[in-house]
Amino acid sequence: QVQLAESGGGLVQAGGSLRLSCAASGGTISVYTMGWFRQAPGKEREFVATLNWSGIRTYYADLVKGRFTISRDNAKNAVYLQMNSLKPEDTAIYYCAARTYGGIYSSPAGYSAWGQGTQVTVSS
Repeated sequence: QVQLAESGGGLVQAGGSLRLSCAASGGTISVYTMGWFRQAPGKEREFVATLNWSGIRTYYADLVKGRFTISRDNAKNAVYLQMNSLKPEDTAIYYCAARTYGGIYSSPAGYSAWGQGTQVTVSS
């Protein structure tokens, strides 16, 4: 089972940027669809972005479209989430997830491997 570890979270002012990284170990993620999700206190985990194994196909939640960019480097066994123009409502724990079978997908139920998450806090 592949293991995922997120990093790059932190405290940033509204309008700022952060780049999250997701490093995989224990196996290759180069053939997997990957996704980013987030969970704010008291709320359900929600979809942020996903991309297919090659990185050519991507899909974003409407709330982040135009501000966030998902990418991957299969040679480094890693996935990234570039977050620009951050808003206080983007505050959440961000999770990286691997979908070991199937194409891009926006439901958490479609992903079988998850990282521990990284906290992103956006101050107003």
